[in-house]
Amino acid sequence: MVKERKFYDLLGVSETATDAELKKAYRQKALRLHPDKGGDPELFKEVTHAYQILSDPQKRSIYDTRGEAGLTESGGMGGMDPQDLFSQLFGGGGGFFGGGGRERGPRKSKDLIHRIHVTLEDLYKGKTTKLALTRNVICPKCDGLGGKAGAVRQCGSCNGRGVRVTLRQMGPMIQQMQHPCDECNGTGEIIDRKNQCKHCNARKTISEKKFLEVHVDRGMRNGQTITFAGESDQAPGVEPGDVVIVVDEKQHERFKRNGNNLMCEIGIDLLTALGGGQFSIKHLDDRALIVTIVPGEVIPQDSVKVIHGQGMPSQRHHEMGDLIVKINVTWPEHIDPEKIPLLEKALPPRKPLPSFPRNVVMEDVDMSDADPRQVQASSDDDAMEEDEGEPRVQCANQ
Repeated sequence: MVKERKFYDLLGVSETATDAELKKAYRQKALRLHPDKGGDPELFKEVTHAYQILSDPQKRSIYDTRGEAGLTESGGMGGMDPQDLFSQLFGGGGGFFGGGGRERGPRKSKDLIHRIHVTLEDLYKGKTTKLALTRNVICPKCDGLGGKAGAVRQCGSCNGRGVRVTLRQMGPMIQQMQHPCDECNGTGEIIDRKNQCKHCNARKTISEKKFLEVHVDRGMRNGQTITFAGESDQAPGVEPGDVVIVVDEKQHERFKRNGNNLMCEIGIDLLTALGGGQFSIKHLDDRALIVTIVPGEVIPQDSVKVIHGQGMPSQRHHEMGDLIVKINVTWPEHIDPEKIPLLEKALPPRKPLPSFPRNVVMEDVDMSDADPRQVQASSDDDAMEEDEGEPRVQCANQ
């Protein structure tokens, strides 16, 4: 006589599994098959029943020696309700992880996830857009029955489960396999062709195009979601899931965002850096910020300045962050030698050459431009450091 392994196969464990291994296997299977998570209710019951038998030493001993027939003869096929066992072992009972009683919410269809691409300007000012989506809705002609009232009957081949179980012997073991039922095409129901709904072709649902008005609030961030509850696919006996809109922020060519702060780089000429002047930054709305450098204030290369209150708005209170500006000084390519005396009057004196010991020979040399390969070689280390960091973002300098 071939030893039965059905209950062990349902849990995916060996016949020598310990109580801890049985519990771990049941938890993994039950969480995946639980009706509240869209699993198969019948298979969930079978897995739970298998765990009830194998977790009881006396019932497991009977099953190992005499199979299911032995359990029936000894009255050991009974047990608590699968939901009660699940709740007792893993908590909850009012829904998948809820609490209080055995009331469970209806199954839900899968959520529909859509990504909406927005610019930094959209997140700065806020935006309203329309999203077109196609979803399944209950057929209005047959109210989701698939045919005339009373014409739908349970499939006798699979007992309404939609799947058929076959056993295949592999040496000393018996493997249980599931296949979609051929008679009902996996639906668990049979509808005579003459009684089928012509509007949905017995599918119980039809496709519908719907437009959703999506409000992107000021200050929202990349990856945040906007949820439309109950707007996902409909199906008979199933609560519609949600439509979830994911905000996908496009990379900006001038600004980079860091929380509620904005960062950018601008370039100014040497005269402005040394003698004062103005530069502008085109903002994310219809404004240009005019920044004045007071004469006498020297702006070194790579200076970092802050303009308070000109960053991104916070989503809830719309409090403004700061704008952080990195300044690059552009040097002239050539200076008229006749103007140099004017520079010598305006600038601090040149730094004199250091004094060397007498044994050091002083030699005059000429300096010329490096070729491209030499330039590349000299910047390799800096280039590697830049690659590891964040991309450089520049402001528009008006």
